[in-house]
Amino acid sequence: MGTIKNLSIRKTIVLYITISLVFNFFLSALIMRWATWYQENIWRGYIEQMDAGQGAEEMSGIESWQEVERVSNMDMSERDGWLSELCDFLQTWTVLILSMAGCILAIFLFYRHKIKIPLEELTNGSRKISKNNLDFNINYESKDELGILCTEFERMRGQLYENNRKLWSMVEQEKALRSAIAHDIRSPLAVLKGYQEMLLEFIPEEQLDQDKVVEILEAGMGQIDRLDGFVDTMRRLSRLEERKLQYQDISLSVLAGQLEQTAVMMCKMTDKVLSFSRRLPEQIAHLDSIVVAEVFENLLSNALRYAKKEVRIEVSSREGYFQIQVKDDGAGFVVDEETATKVYYHDNPTDDLNHFGLGLYLCRIYCEKHGGKLLLGNQVYGGAYVKARFKI
Repeated sequence: MGTIKNLSIRKTIVLYITISLVFNFFLSALIMRWATWYQENIWRGYIEQMDAGQGAEEMSGIESWQEVERVSNMDMSERDGWLSELCDFLQTWTVLILSMAGCILAIFLFYRHKIKIPLEELTNGSRKISKNNLDFNINYESKDELGILCTEFERMRGQLYENNRKLWSMVEQEKALRSAIAHDIRSPLAVLKGYQEMLLEFIPEEQLDQDKVVEILEAGMGQIDRLDGFVDTMRRLSRLEERKLQYQDISLSVLAGQLEQTAVMMCKMTDKVLSFSRRLPEQIAHLDSIVVAEVFENLLSNALRYAKKEVRIEVSSREGYFQIQVKDDGAGFVVDEETATKVYYHDNPTDDLNHFGLGLYLCRIYCEKHGGKLLLGNQVYGGAYVKARFKI
């Protein structure tokens, strides 16, 4: 059966019909021979009655070599006449009837063993694909034409499945990119808002001297330049991982000062206490300060959201890495590091309307692109800590 299964459709149907015809030929010959013998026995009985005067030897001679003459139906009983007619019918039509029946049987067996299974597989597969269900397999192994068709159909299904997976991945990446833009723009806007509120509060009362006003305005312009550069960069991206780093030489003390100024402005809009410490040498480092600032603001934003009263920030440089550590006195992480840094992760569903679940995911991506790593965990005495490391 395995050999027949691998034959081509043309060879298989020729084989089935040939076997059927040969079998039917011998069966027809046997039936016709039996019908002739049975009919002659009926006639012989009546001939013996009509020729009762002849000797036994003569009748025996008739049986051995002489053809038995046909007896008229009028000279036979009704039953024997009917049986004789049936034998005539079998002698005349047996070949035709058995040939037709054999061909029908051969075609039925051919369909059942050769066509039915692959046709059902292809039909069911087509229905599933029409319902956008590609999570199935075509299980039919044969080397005939239908086997090749099933193999190609399975290859097409696999390709469609892979294309759909890539398409949904692209959709998710674009969704993540749009959310990342909104997420990272929010912090600079918050800082700018803080500057504006400070100016509106103190300038009318003339509590700020001109130098301080200029300093605030310059810091605001820095945030505006950063927003402009960020939007221009994101506009050219289709994936977060494609973002190229813009390295520049910057003093670590100057960078720490910028981060502290941002932290003060962000904490001012909350009731949290800020503690900022730095352990930095007088060193010029080659870093992407914009990426560092974005990671810092994401970490600080998360800490401010979950802290009870206090947020502590430590900035340091060691072993060729610039490190930012942010600690809070909140409840800490309830999941492991891998889960917390997944895209769209939320540990509090009520935050879904205000936060995209991208903060730690973006920090991890940017730290890794900068040759560093993002580490997080819970402190011994409660609260969470996050360390962002950037290779200098």
